Amino acid sequence: MRGVLFDGKRVEVVDDLEVRDPGPGEVLVAISAAGLCHSDLSVVDGTIPFPVPVVLGHEGAGVVEAVGAGVTHVATGDHVALSTLANCGTCAECDRGRPTMCRQAIGRPGRPFTRGGRPVYQFASNSAFAERTVVKAVQAVRIPKDIPLPSAALIGCGVLTGVGAVLNRARVDRGESVLVIGTGGIGLNVIQGARIAGASTVVAVDANPAKEAVARQFGATHFLTSTDGVKEILPTGADHAFECVGRVELIRQAIDLLDRHGQAVLLGVPPATAEASFLVSSMYLDKSILGCRYGSSRPQRDIALYAELYRAGRLLLDELVTETYPVEDFAKAEADAEAGRVARGVLTF
Repeated sequence: MRGVLFDGKRVEVVDDLEVRDPGPGEVLVAISAAGLCHSDLSVVDGTIPFPVPVVLGHEGAGVVEAVGAGVTHVATGDHVALSTLANCGTCAECDRGRPTMCRQAIGRPGRPFTRGGRPVYQFASNSAFAERTVVKAVQAVRIPKDIPLPSAALIGCGVLTGVGAVLNRARVDRGESVLVIGTGGIGLNVIQGARIAGASTVVAVDANPAKEAVARQFGATHFLTSTDGVKEILPTGADHAFECVGRVELIRQAIDLLDRHGQAVLLGVPPATAEASFLVSSMYLDKSILGCRYGSSRPQRDIALYAELYRAGRLLLDELVTETYPVEDFAKAEADAEAGRVARGVLTF
């Protein structure tokens, strides 16, 4: 079986992986397509510490091949989009509708794969860069078969995180103003989330001027190559600012550009030991700094919702797929992602 493996030193496409059968409450999925997210690259460069060897990938869609005992909500042949939340479903956080806070879903990597008889870790309880993967049943969400799987793959991370941050975490309301710093895959989904929420002004900021057209396509009303001009558009500041890059100086800019009662939502992932600063005195006007894990999502609800918004023409997915690559071309996909040449590259099997 083919897959993309990181051994701690280098990434390679291997063809001798094996994956176990699904156990009770698990699903075996044949992956059709998987988006290449910067979180995968962050494992490789050490920004996200993770045990190795590991099969990468966490944004995928495919077809159910087998289900374990007790699984009833999906069946063999169903098309599914996968989430990374292997939440338990029974703890207090799950019961409150906050599966992103379930401790069973954080920092407990399994090893359903083997290579040469040795166990291999699964990244983000998912490992979508493999021809087949085993996930908890709660991670597999059935989607209509008329949604192209390369597009559906992007729901499981970029859409859940970006659109979810707008609708679930920040709860952007109609007529409010939104600042989005960084217009990669997450930033574009924040932009379209703001459009769906009814924001009146959506200011996109990206150092690459070539990204203006796609930012406007997704819903940006203004585009800047730095934050210097934001106050000309929003003289009193933004109601909501989303940092989608993961740089502490941009986090500071997002906070400084808030209006009274504004919220800065942190979505980019800087190194684990990074520290950011802000003026404490600026916070006494009811401003907030919000962390956000995975768009504060409830995947079984949200993936189905986003699938229907796509079918209604309100959520853009096909436009996110800048390029598709056979899995054997992972090196090119990685280089294009690192260089910012694609909004989202998708590996296909």
